[in-house]
Amino acid sequence: MNDQAQFVAALLDPAQPCPAQLTSWNEAQPSRRFAVYRNNLIGSLVDALADGFPVVQQLVGEAFFRAMAQVFVRQSPPRSAVMLDYGADFPAFVEGFEPAGGLPYLADVARLERLRSRAYHAADSPALDAAALAGALAEPDRLASLVFQLHASVAVLASRFAVVSLWAAHQGLLDITRVGPYGAESALVLRHGLEVEVIGLRAGDATFIQGLQVGMPLGRAAERALDEDPAFDLSVPLAQLIRTGVIGDYHYATDRHRI
Repeated sequence: MNDQAQFVAALLDPAQPCPAQLTSWNEAQPSRRFAVYRNNLIGSLVDALADGFPVVQQLVGEAFFRAMAQVFVRQSPPRSAVMLDYGADFPAFVEGFEPAGGLPYLADVARLERLRSRAYHAADSPALDAAALAGALAEPDRLASLVFQLHASVAVLASRFAVVSLWAAHQGLLDITRVGPYGAESALVLRHGLEVEVIGLRAGDATFIQGLQVGMPLGRAAERALDEDPAFDLSVPLAQLIRTGVIGDYHYATDRHRI
C-alpha cells in the first residue's frame, strides 16, 4: 500500500494508527491533529448524508442515522470531488444494513429522497411548445406511435411500501399517525419550474410513464399499463406530464419524425 492509500485508509478507520510519515511544524503531536482531521472529515460526510436524506433521519432518529451513516462513509468514501453525487448508493446500503431490518420501507424512502435530489440538480431543458404538443395529440391515426422525450428530472419509483405517504407526512402534508407504511405506492418525481414535485401514482400510471421513459410508443406504453391496471385512464398521467411541462420533444416510432 502506497503512502496515499495508507493515509486514506487511516482517515476512514479509527482503529488504524496515524501514518508514520506525518510530521508537525511545531510541538503538536501529529496523531492528535490527524484524529481531529479524521473526525472532521467523517462528520462532514455524515452531515452531507443527513442533508440528503432528512426523512430517513426523522424515521430512525438522529443518533441511529449518524451511526448508520458513519458505517456507510467508512465503507463508501467519496469517489469524486463533486459531492452532489455522494450518497447515490446509500439506499442500497440501508436495505442491507441489518440494524435497520425492522424498517423494511426505509430503503425505498431513501430511494425517493435520492430521486428528489437528482431531480433538483437535473439539467434544464425547454418544454415542448403547447401548440406543437396539441397538434401531435390531435392526430388519432398516429397517436399510438408517438414517442415522447421526457425531462431528465423525471423518475418513477414503484414501491411495496407507502413511500409517498411517508414522505408527505414528514412534510406536514399528512398526519403521520394515520399513515400505515405497508401499503404499496408509486411515486412520480420531477422538477416543475424550480420546484421538485412528488406525485402519487396508480400502478398503471407508473407503468405507463416508465414505458415512456425507455422510449416506448404511446400505444405500447398504454397497453402495458392496462395489463397492470384494467382501470388505467390514459388521460390522467398524460395530463400530469403536460401540466408539469416535462415533455420536451416527440417523434413517431414509424418514421422517426422530429419537430
